[in-house]
Amino acid sequence: MTTDFIAVLANPRAGRGRHRGLLPGVLHALGAAGRPVRLLEAETGVAAEQVCHRAVADGAVALVAVGGDGTVHRALQAVAGRPVGFGVIAAGTGNDFATAVAVPADPLLAAAGITAALEADRHHRIDAALAADAAGRERWFCAVLAAGFDALVNECANRMAWPRGPRRYDLAIMLELARLRARTYTLEIDGETRTVRAEIVAVGNAASYGGGMRILPDAEPADGLLDVIYASPLGRGGLTRLKPRLRRGTHVTDPRVTVLRARHVRVHAEGIVGYADGERLGPLPLDVKVVPGAIRLLR
Repeated sequence: MTTDFIAVLANPRAGRGRHRGLLPGVLHALGAAGRPVRLLEAETGVAAEQVCHRAVADGAVALVAVGGDGTVHRALQAVAGRPVGFGVIAAGTGNDFATAVAVPADPLLAAAGITAALEADRHHRIDAALAADAAGRERWFCAVLAAGFDALVNECANRMAWPRGPRRYDLAIMLELARLRARTYTLEIDGETRTVRAEIVAVGNAASYGGGMRILPDAEPADGLLDVIYASPLGRGGLTRLKPRLRRGTHVTDPRVTVLRARHVRVHAEGIVGYADGERLGPLPLDVKVVPGAIRLLR
């Protein structure tokens, strides 16, 4: 069995397929230093995680995710907290984690950087968040956990068979705005319990989600802390006016918005399913802790 190889998880549908033709060049750049490169094959998200775990168990020196935040999230489950390098090549529509950790936007340049980091035995320690549900099932995430309006939109969109593409999310936003209501959240933040009424709640290791919405603009993925945000009830009009400010991160100046930092956060509310890195984690409550330096980022 070949060990000391580079494993690559690629999502050909990421970014609506616009980077698909670059994959051969990426694989060539990753193999430039002479290490074998193994392209992992999987048809589903669950299968993708399984092949990533198998590659790490087989002795991969690095696991490289080629895709968007969803692909990164799947690969992360196999490398977080493990002594294996993690490379990210941004090829999705959002790429929020890649942006947060300064991965080059050019896929070939990113691949060359991963190869150079392996040759120099160099990596950057990046934090990851570990979430546990009420049954104790754990999932890693690297960007943002949405637990408010945006989580409701994701859950609504995922239930729709039609329409396809971005229009499905536009429709989900309209539907959730129509039935918008503030919910009562119990937030345990480093042991301090707060009961708040809110429509926006998120916990993040990085600044943005949803392809550049800077929900936690000051979050740093290597500071050993999570950023937590909640907003007192805004109503449909207030939420609609606040959303455009997310792109700039200026929403945090609104007096109805509270931002805190913590190492350990528990989020609970009825009727909410949490989404992290755009992927469904499960119903609240979710218990989240930061694990400093859990990722050995190759860049």
